[in-house]
Amino acid sequence: MENHDNVLQKHVIFFDRNKDGTIYPSETFRGFRAIGCGILLSSAAAVFINVGLSRKTRPGKSFSLRFPIEVKNIQMAKHGSDSGVYDKEGRFVASKFEEIFAKHAHTHPNALTSNELKSFIKSNREKKDYGGWYIL
Repeated sequence: MENHDNVLQKHVIFFDRNKDGTIYPSETFRGFRAIGCGILLSSAAAVFINVGLSRKTRPGKSFSLRFPIEVKNIQMAKHGSDSGVYDKEGRFVASKFEEIFAKHAHTHPNALTSNELKSFIKSNREKKDYGGWYIL
């Protein structure tokens, strides 16, 4: 397993349960279960995330029904309408992270309520980026 150079890679490595540099839907499922999500949400997330990100993280490789996500290329899966907390090279942008709370955390200064999170997601939408609206 290679060294992870950027924060985005370190962020998603949690889901690489066997630490081989590739995240399969079963690993995404187990990762969501490990953070306390139910079976239904974990199953939906595993399908949605791996189907949506697999091709983007595997440039030049043929389609795979196993829908693997390559950790080393995770920054290639960035999309429009995202938060901007990670730049195009996968580096963490602290000012963007802090901006989320400054603009949207009205109830608690260091947390977002469900409604505040929805407001944040809606405010980040780019026009006609329908896929990005739901991936954020």
